[in-house]
Amino acid sequence: MSAVNRETKTPAALIALARSRRMQRALAHASLHRNAPLATLRSSLGYMTTTARVTDEDAALGHRMTVLGISWFDGIAYIAQDIGDDDAPIVYRLYLRGPRQGHLVPLHAWYDHSNDAREIRARIAALVPTLSPALPIAPEAWMLSTRIVQRRALRAPGPADAGALPIRKFALQLVIEPVSGQGPSGRSTVTAFLHPHARLAEVWSLPRGVDRGAPAELALARVTFTGIPSGTGLSKDTVVLLTAGLASEDPDPHV
Repeated sequence: MSAVNRETKTPAALIALARSRRMQRALAHASLHRNAPLATLRSSLGYMTTTARVTDEDAALGHRMTVLGISWFDGIAYIAQDIGDDDAPIVYRLYLRGPRQGHLVPLHAWYDHSNDAREIRARIAALVPTLSPALPIAPEAWMLSTRIVQRRALRAPGPADAGALPIRKFALQLVIEPVSGQGPSGRSTVTAFLHPHARLAEVWSLPRGVDRGAPAELALARVTFTGIPSGTGLSKDTVVLLTAGLASEDPDPHV
């Protein structure tokens, strides 16, 4: 009986096998796309310096979020997102405690049978008096830092001139911390388009001691970023929960 060839199982042999397979896949890919035009320097520079327009110019102001109020019994902050005068606003629940703490969840039950803007606005008007208000405070007491976690490029279908250049897309991490180093802080990750710019717009304080089950110190922050790749890019908001400990990352739920 012949001896077992152990040479094929050594790390060097496995690495050489992986390299050969990668080379085979690369050659097969090159053969399939041998007639495709090569990327030019002009298109590469265009990706870095310009962006594609996917619609005509839009005079809209983007999507704006407002804090409707707090339900301390449920441990929920209600957030409304206005997406236009003729469209129904989107209502979210922002959980202040529990396993969903810091997550924005759309209130789907309101939209299951009707998406009429007047009916949704009437429901909001009936909900607000039952909630405790959040207290606006100076946003200058907090600082916003951003970091690009991931960058991608999208190509939108349309006319030849619209699809010539890619649309830049970023996974943008937002970190909000107190300037003094003491106080609630939080973080979230959103999907931004065209350029990775964000601005801390508003901060609300949630009074202590209202709910024994709530954390000792809470706040809400509204951050504005370029989240709609329409025309030159429209603004979009997200609301971040600030707690005594840095909140866990929350992927952008409304993109």
